[in-house]
Amino acid sequence: MPQYTLKQASALLQSKQISAVELAGEYLKAIAAHNPALNAYITLDEEKTLAEARAADARIAAGSATALTGVPIAYKDIFCQTGWRSACASKMLDNFVSPYTATVVQNLLDEGMVTLGRVNMDEFAMGSCNENSYYGATRNPWNTAHVPGGSSGGSAAAVAARLAPAALGSDTGGSIRQPASHCGITGLKPTYGTVSRFGMIAYASSLDQAGPMAQTAEDCAILLNTIAGFDERDSTSIERAKEDYTRDLNRPLKGLRIGLPKEYFADGADEGVQAALQNTIALLREQGAQTVEVSLPQTALSIPAYYVIASAEASTNLSRYDGVRYGHRAAQFANLDEMYSRSRAEGFGSEVKRRIMIGTYVLSHGYYDAYYLKAQKLRRLVAQDFQTAFEQCDLILAPAAPTAAPIIGSSSDPVQTYLSDIYTIAVNLAGLPALSLPAGFAANSLPIGAQLIGNHFTEARLLGAAHQIQLASDWHSQAPAL
Repeated sequence: MPQYTLKQASALLQSKQISAVELAGEYLKAIAAHNPALNAYITLDEEKTLAEARAADARIAAGSATALTGVPIAYKDIFCQTGWRSACASKMLDNFVSPYTATVVQNLLDEGMVTLGRVNMDEFAMGSCNENSYYGATRNPWNTAHVPGGSSGGSAAAVAARLAPAALGSDTGGSIRQPASHCGITGLKPTYGTVSRFGMIAYASSLDQAGPMAQTAEDCAILLNTIAGFDERDSTSIERAKEDYTRDLNRPLKGLRIGLPKEYFADGADEGVQAALQNTIALLREQGAQTVEVSLPQTALSIPAYYVIASAEASTNLSRYDGVRYGHRAAQFANLDEMYSRSRAEGFGSEVKRRIMIGTYVLSHGYYDAYYLKAQKLRRLVAQDFQTAFEQCDLILAPAAPTAAPIIGSSSDPVQTYLSDIYTIAVNLAGLPALSLPAGFAANSLPIGAQLIGNHFTEARLLGAAHQIQLASDWHSQAPAL
């Protein structure tokens, strides 16, 4: 069973202790043995994977390799790649083989990284449990009776189970950070616009952001160096100078001000989560960081604002799936209208339909001002709260989720599921960077993560603080027994 971090795999390849083909073979063997119990991978193509590995070995032999050449990676099923099925875990796109490649994927392919496959997710990234997938639920490798979180649950489960050294996920309302917390790995949601969204199948365009998921903050920093950057094909991409996100990894924490939002430390998170946060606070203080109380008074309003905005954008983005151009088309219909309605009824799952209907309603005549416009005003208030808080601190510490991973099938109430995103959604509304890192274990031995939130474009500082915590702890290095 391969146990390598991304950095360790890179070192083995560069020193030629292992070839890219051998390394890819190790992971493919592990996937074959353990994926049936986890359902993390939903698309595999051994021939393509080994062809990429052979090309990486040729680059290494020719002396033109980079630090990432030959290192395997898994992609959430939301990222397009030429010749690979990109279904977004939906029946609607079950037969869609992408004719083009997402910018973030191409950036990693250019470095010589090797594609292991596509990993499971909540359909169209709508969910917090990874149970809303056309291909069935992914299971948490720490306890297969529990969810891995969502929507990037397949990415988190694959990395936690050591079926990939790293994966790409996407985060619309916590979809990287919450599953990272539930699976005991590190996951980063960058500042909105830092990483291109071109070729990432859209859910809510003003909120979606791609990001790295790996065992360590150092691995996430290494990946972010490659995937971040301006892309003229993405109108939301921010044009700014390239930076080295590993630059603060060895920066001491002395004098760093950590904000503790009183709203996040009140009732809401269970005892195990509170204990894990206290563990993290103790480590920060031991290394010279200071803690200050801050307030984010609009926290409770972030959930209604988010679900109005995200559903409205989803109803617009998903209107392209009409059974005409690509994707699922109903076999029987009497006219064009019936073809549209039947194709969508058959192709979309219940959660996707629910959000499309909510979004269509809040954008309709007579309700736009009452719901959508008001939600956008609340979004501004949420963002202002963070800016006020950052006048008093450098980073903010918060839970990533109110509990450890729930049991599969226990989240039958959609509203309760939505409320579980209380600690992550505000970050997306404000467009801020944030990460989840392992912070301990619950009484039932499931992992718990702590969330660090930064101001815009402070990813290097976030990753540096997380790295210092991981140097002083071993939660990130522990793996489930499969």
